[in-house]
Amino acid sequence: MSLETKSTLSEETVNKLQKLIRANIDSYDGFRESAEEIADNRVASLFRELAAERSAMATELQQHVEWNGKEAEDDGSVAASVHRTWIDIRSKLNGGDAYVILIEAERGEDHIKEAYEDVLKATAGSAMNDVLQAQYARVKAGHDKVRDLRDAYKAK
Repeated sequence: MSLETKSTLSEETVNKLQKLIRANIDSYDGFRESAEEIADNRVASLFRELAAERSAMATELQQHVEWNGKEAEDDGSVAASVHRTWIDIRSKLNGGDAYVILIEAERGEDHIKEAYEDVLKATAGSAMNDVLQAQYARVKAGHDKVRDLRDAYKAK
């Protein structure tokens, strides 16, 4: 067994990166679409910030996949598309209530956080560990911002 480097990743590691690319694209799409729909500037600003961050994270992972001679994912999942539709419907039914949208955003954040936790466990010791740990820290920080803002709106 040879030592894994960032340009000689195992097939399993590449597959796990592909999973995270999809999760980041899903997150980007969700935040971007929600930011366009919500009237609350504070929430829209946070969503735009998180969308940009997730896009950058997906791009970083795509580069690592491509450095390993594979074609990187460039699309999100069907499940996330359904979730975005649900957010849109729920938002319209609740008059664009920021609190309701933040509840759904946190649900999406729980999903990406769990995806990173699963991949970090499965690829422990991987050459990608430093990149994945740094991205996971950003995902957790984003999750906490959404949760804290949701709690602030709940108290209103």
